[in-house]
Amino acid sequence: MKVDFIIVGSGLAGISFCEQLKAHDKSFVVFDDQSQQSSVVAGGLYNPVILKRFTPVWKSKEQLQMALQMYRNIEQGFKVKLDYKIPVLRKFTSLEEQNNWFAASDKPQLSGYLSTKLIKNTNACIEAPFGFGEVLQTGRIDVKCLIDTYKLYLMKTKRFLNEEFNFNILEIHNGGLEYKDIQAKYIVFTEGYGVHKNPFFKELPLAATKGELLTIHAPGLNMDYVLKGPVFLIPLGQDLYIVGATYNWDDTTNDITIKGKEELLTKLKTVITCPFEVVNHVAGIRPTVKDRRPLVGQHSVHKNMFVLNGLGTRGVMIGPYVAEQLFNFIEFGLPLENEIDIKRFQ
Repeated sequence: MKVDFIIVGSGLAGISFCEQLKAHDKSFVVFDDQSQQSSVVAGGLYNPVILKRFTPVWKSKEQLQMALQMYRNIEQGFKVKLDYKIPVLRKFTSLEEQNNWFAASDKPQLSGYLSTKLIKNTNACIEAPFGFGEVLQTGRIDVKCLIDTYKLYLMKTKRFLNEEFNFNILEIHNGGLEYKDIQAKYIVFTEGYGVHKNPFFKELPLAATKGELLTIHAPGLNMDYVLKGPVFLIPLGQDLYIVGATYNWDDTTNDITIKGKEELLTKLKTVITCPFEVVNHVAGIRPTVKDRRPLVGQHSVHKNMFVLNGLGTRGVMIGPYVAEQLFNFIEFGLPLENEIDIKRFQ
């Protein structure tokens, strides 16, 4: 089999790059043994503001534009619903936080994202005496539906190999690559934290940040917006809500923990007062980088080998943007932005 690209990994980074290949009529196959679960703990929220500090996300305008177009294309092509428009409300804990919000909303980079209207709390089940600020241009991508739909498409088109990629049998030539019976021009590694086992890119400074999420059933909550307080509360419909997320830099397993569950429940109980039931608990490892920028680029020796990784907690937003950057670099020789190029660590 001859293809233009081999892709290793089918999470948000892999799907984003596959969409670039499809748009440019490039042939490809995807390897994934389902060992990485960072997308499992992706709440799927796209939000152009860092709500801890009231600052804009890097390249927020460009990211949003490209991401939303990609999800529209997938929705139309596969006849699925992925993008759910929903406001994000930031719970204020003091008058000082209110003042900081309104000061930030005057900044040019944030004026289109931060509403200047103070929203009073009318929900008896929520503790918010200082009210909320609303973030504009927000929503939720159904990441599970996205990944399941895309995997099915790859399988139907005979582009998916459900197996671990064996680095030892990859043959590298000046003119291309060979793997078993596959000949390819290029290979792109998008395997998330699994890159620490990758002999070609394992030196990259990718950290493992374990995250845990709960799903609760809370019939009395009646909340039709995302609430950001000590935790995120994301409505899914039918009285179900995602509660997340934890951050653990020491545990690199995908196992759920009692400690993670208790941390989320303790924080949740400072926000809502109504009865609820935990109906699901998941964990996964997010691939994160110390400077909060993705890892994108070319191997220093093997020029037909590339990496697309480190999307962190905002993968649904940043994935499509950096995937286009990498494709344009490979196919058209356009330079990568310095902030994402892996050369910054070499």
